[in-house]
Amino acid sequence: MLLVVDIGNTNIALGVFDGKELVQHWKIRSEQGKTSDEYKIILLNLLSPAHLEAESLQSVIISSVVPPLTPVFQSLSQDLLKINPMVVGPGLKTGMPILYENPQEVGADRVVASVAAFDKYGGPAIIVDFGTATTFDAISKDGEYLGGSIAPGIQIAAEALYLKTAKLPRIEIKKPKNAIGRTTVTSMQSGLYFGYIGLISNIINEISKELGEEIKISATGSFASQIYPDLASIEYLEPYLVLEGLRIIHERNKAS
Repeated sequence: MLLVVDIGNTNIALGVFDGKELVQHWKIRSEQGKTSDEYKIILLNLLSPAHLEAESLQSVIISSVVPPLTPVFQSLSQDLLKINPMVVGPGLKTGMPILYENPQEVGADRVVASVAAFDKYGGPAIIVDFGTATTFDAISKDGEYLGGSIAPGIQIAAEALYLKTAKLPRIEIKKPKNAIGRTTVTSMQSGLYFGYIGLISNIINEISKELGEEIKISATGSFASQIYPDLASIEYLEPYLVLEGLRIIHERNKAS
């Protein structure tokens, strides 16, 4: 079985694949202060209730946008599982040409999600990732990573309102019943929720003009399921897109 690890700024997503089937998945907090031993305990505590043994994990692949945590999980893999993990980055074959001016600037998770989306639906394609940042990735009809857009995530925006104002509270992000808020909380929820619907729709529209063909649009990330129903342009909800992309990239490199 294959362990896939996607290390993000807020959360770490982990999954176990048996062949092409995602048999188990988890999400834990991304904390740079934790050691490999601490994450080892967390992993073992996740595996046990799922009736999975560490010894059953034969391969590991890691995607990371948090450089200090990459060696922590490499050490975990080597010490607990006796496996040298694959790490998405230079030297690992993704099967997708990166047309960024500096390919090394592209977050590994963006590339991995794009690989999975193109593998599933072809191109041209747009992937919207509702994570710590809200990212938009554009894929050509030939499967090339063209670039995209990066906006603050909705949680960052909500936190900024709380931290940078004297009287605005920290709120739960959810769709309000009405656009016209009648309390401070519902007014903030309206601005955040409907504001992000507008932001996302407009960026998709502008990228679509440049791609210029029938486009497959996917949504992934923490807030995707919450916002996706109000975005008519997005066809596919793919909560495990990065995990699936890691499996695909692992297979491509294992075969080579």
